[in-house]
Amino acid sequence: MDYLKAFLVGGLICALVQILMEKTKMMPGRIMVLLVCSGAVLGAAGLYGPFQEFAGAGASVPLLGFGNTLWKGVKEAVDTEGFLGIFKGGFTASAVGICAALVFGYLASLIFQPKMKK
Repeated sequence: MDYLKAFLVGGLICALVQILMEKTKMMPGRIMVLLVCSGAVLGAAGLYGPFQEFAGAGASVPLLGFGNTLWKGVKEAVDTEGFLGIFKGGFTASAVGICAALVFGYLASLIFQPKMKK
């Protein structure tokens, strides 16, 4: 049942993003920023925790989950280090995910041929 909930919630998020892309003139980069900011705002409001508990990976894997991770990192760093935690917390909380994305993106660039023509 956990897999089904994760699949349905993640699919619903993707479907909503696709609707935004098709029905508005928003560029994909702006939609990505909207998702990350929405995850941070939902985390700050205390709504993302119960949502993530219900949906599991369907809520934690998309960009909403990244925004929530940034928010949690900043909140914890501010609690322990004060004002400097605002600048440091998001980086430390998301460092593993960002590093993995860079490494796997680089490996993919070595394996696959680019589709763009010069």
